[in-house]
Amino acid sequence: MKTAIITGVNGQDGSYLAELLLDKGYKVIGLHRHSANLNLENLSEVRDHENFSWECVDITDPSSIFSCISKHQPDELYNLAAQSFVKVSFDQPSTTFEANCVGVVNILEAVKKSCPTCKVYQASTSEMFGKNYSSGFVENIWNTKYQNEETPFIPQSPYGVAKLAAHHMCRLYREGYGMFVCCGILFNHESPRRGHQFVTRKITNYVGELANAKDPKNFRKLELGNLDAQRDWGHARDYVEAMWLMLQHSIPDDYVVSTGKSHTIKELLEKSFDCIGAKWEDHVVINEAYKRPSEVDFLLGDSSKIRNTLKWTPKTSFEMLIVEMVANDIRRYDR
Repeated sequence: MKTAIITGVNGQDGSYLAELLLDKGYKVIGLHRHSANLNLENLSEVRDHENFSWECVDITDPSSIFSCISKHQPDELYNLAAQSFVKVSFDQPSTTFEANCVGVVNILEAVKKSCPTCKVYQASTSEMFGKNYSSGFVENIWNTKYQNEETPFIPQSPYGVAKLAAHHMCRLYREGYGMFVCCGILFNHESPRRGHQFVTRKITNYVGELANAKDPKNFRKLELGNLDAQRDWGHARDYVEAMWLMLQHSIPDDYVVSTGKSHTIKELLEKSFDCIGAKWEDHVVINEAYKRPSEVDFLLGDSSKIRNTLKWTPKTSFEMLIVEMVANDIRRYDR
């Protein structure tokens, strides 16, 4: 039986990944930073599984993560722990860098010293590209603008900068020490387990409340920022499979994980409100406070490399994703 450690197990990706690995016969140790913040709702499908356990470990504390890895001697480690809110990173740049870069270095050092055969997955992000993109015609892409593994990184937020630093550290440990380290450059991925701070869940949660409101016409307005920003949105359940596939391959490498289709916030609003037969224009107002100091306007990933090399493909369309999220949030407020 293989043993896997998942940091950030109580988050969206961590919970789906735990389910996937347990289904494949793994022993899974889930790590979370503070026991008070353990999201038991996300872990409802795994918390009573005989091969699942969790521990309170802080990756920003070198001794904490070293002791954990040394004790369990995992075959695989998936680092999904992060300060993951781009907007918050502008307010807390030092905290963001500590969690998203220094924490990664602590993990790499702990693996190198105490469990060098462990395969490591690092959650990189499309935010590392910032405003940059490549041009041309590529397989699986509907647009001539895209980002792939060859596109230069120009991050536009402290979050993106910290993730890029960690990304380069992973490459350094892979090339310098011969460690099996893979980075998944994941584009936006959502689910009913997405945190309410993210715009997708903020929208679907609002629609769920509105659908159950006693007086929809006088219901509070939804405040948003830049509605023209374009993102490549997939389902987290599909993307954790890509993480696993990376660590099963014989050669460690970095891969873009994306759908190859980009949509605006306006399109997201339209699809979400269509689920309840409402017009988003009647319920949304713009609040300048929600706009970032430096905006990333366009993200669209070319995932040809992982599709061709590891035979991964996304199974959930943008429309299917939104319908699932809205339906979930309608049920939550249907009392």
